[in-house]
Amino acid sequence: MSFMDTGATHLPATKEIKDLLCGLLGRDVELTPTSPLGPAPLARSVAVYVDDRGSIRAVAVCDLAFSARAGAALALIPAPVAEEAIEGNRLDETLTDNLRELLNVVSAAFNVPNAAHVRLHELHPAGMPVPSDIQGRMLTLGRREDLEVTIAGYGEGRLSIVICA
Repeated sequence: MSFMDTGATHLPATKEIKDLLCGLLGRDVELTPTSPLGPAPLARSVAVYVDDRGSIRAVAVCDLAFSARAGAALALIPAPVAEEAIEGNRLDETLTDNLRELLNVVSAAFNVPNAAHVRLHELHPAGMPVPSDIQGRMLTLGRREDLEVTIAGYGEGRLSIVICA
């Protein structure tokens, strides 16, 4: 499949995100629209997606609950491990690596014909500082999906997909 960079970045619809997460996690996932996540940089994981030129096109912002629960669900790590990470306000290396893998696969949802091709550039995991320029992009209003995500057997968290260009 070839992609043509038309300058637009595709904003995945809620159903596209749900289908991708259900397939990736191998379990039921429910998505409900919600309000945007407010600023709390240390309590957020932020994935930065860039185009083939290295320009930032989108960010995925995950609260600590989604970060830990999705990271655990991806590798079938018991749910109490995710709960410990949430209580400790920090992801361990395994949950961070799993979340990075999940958010890398999420890049496929942006890559549709006639849209800019994007890839995961970096992940700033919850508990670590987020650069100020990325924080500003997290709060951008406009083309975004703000979702409460319930992962069967693991619980709820929040995920926002924000188009930056």
